[in-house]
Amino acid sequence: EPDVTIVSGLKDMVVSEGDNVTFRCQVSHENAGDVEWKLQDVALQNNEMNEISVEKGKIHTLTLRKVTEQDIGTVTFRVGPYTSTA
Repeated sequence: EPDVTIVSGLKDMVVSEGDNVTFRCQVSHENAGDVEWKLQDVALQNNEMNEISVEKGKIHTLTLRKVTEQDIGTVTFRVGPYTSTA
């Protein structure tokens, strides 16, 4: 299986409380396994507050809905041994 790397990393975002914010990270291969999103070192799951999806097979997205002050912090995307933070 080829090594999946990060082609385009996360970008820092500024958002108002109550708004949604979307982070995108592009990887080198489709159907990447061993992928993880974190906020402040807490692993995120796909639920009503966090939407985790993959667009066009290679663009992994995380949407945080109705952010609050508690959501301030570092967002991390990891695929295998590679990470990107914003």
